[in-house]
Amino acid sequence: MAVYTDVSEDELARFLGSYDIGALLSFKGIAEGVENSNFLVHAERGHYILTLYEKRVAAGDLPFFLALMEHLADRGITCPQPVHNRQGVVLGEIAGRPAAIVTFLDGLWIRRPGVKHCAAVGEALARLHLAGQDFGMTRANALTVGDWRPLYAQADGRADSVQHGLAEAIARELDALEKSWPRGLPQGVIHADLFPDNVFFLGDKLSGLIDFYFACTDTLAYDVAICLNAWCFEPDHSYNVTKGRALLQGYSAVRALSAAEREALPLLARGSALRFLLTRLVDWLRVPDGALVRPKDPLEYFRKLRFHQSVAGVRDYGFE
Repeated sequence: MAVYTDVSEDELARFLGSYDIGALLSFKGIAEGVENSNFLVHAERGHYILTLYEKRVAAGDLPFFLALMEHLADRGITCPQPVHNRQGVVLGEIAGRPAAIVTFLDGLWIRRPGVKHCAAVGEALARLHLAGQDFGMTRANALTVGDWRPLYAQADGRADSVQHGLAEAIARELDALEKSWPRGLPQGVIHADLFPDNVFFLGDKLSGLIDFYFACTDTLAYDVAICLNAWCFEPDHSYNVTKGRALLQGYSAVRALSAAEREALPLLARGSALRFLLTRLVDWLRVPDGALVRPKDPLEYFRKLRFHQSVAGVRDYGFE
């Protein structure tokens, strides 16, 4: 979440006039995240999230995201629900951007995840994968292995301004992953961005999943690798194998990973680390002037990538 596009109180009040959620009482921008412009909206009938979809999100993908949230909720996954206006439409426009109102979920995201949180996330991810099996829409992953080199080009040759030698390291990793990226593994709907700030807890109980705007049809085990990167490293960027084991056991208790998926995990984890290194690098170098956004450190994922390059096998992630 972030704010790139400002919305005036009058604009928002007019926009809400087509919904049955009552009059606008207050709203404020949400600075966390880096993708879309988000606002917490307090209306007479409760709290909601207004999202304005910025340039990285293609307008043609929005029906997929919004329908997926409704589909998952119908199958027991707690996630935000798009609010339909009086014409039954979930997608509108405000401040020149496509926009939607979604329901507000109770809970807080965990800034220092523990072992129990990792286990709960693994289980929730597996349930999401199973719930998405009969979803009728598909969307190609726009940030998979074939997209990383064009994404890297957006850094405009400035990677070494972040850290000396980073450009060469990225170039080598792109070559390696393009040649050896795992193929033929089980596919389905993946969240593709299930970081701690996209998972809410009430105490130690997981209360909901949010931010489905990278969701797509891709390799299920790649989603597991994303979560290992997002949840199982310590602040010093060392891998916590106890957290990794808990996440993998939580996942496997609901959906068992095949032998081929387990064998591919180190490469999938490398790819996940490179993907987030690249998006963070581009965002770090290209923050729009005046944007209310906190770009995230790309070097965090460079250090994680170094770990994945050094592992001897899948046991290093916590498999027994």
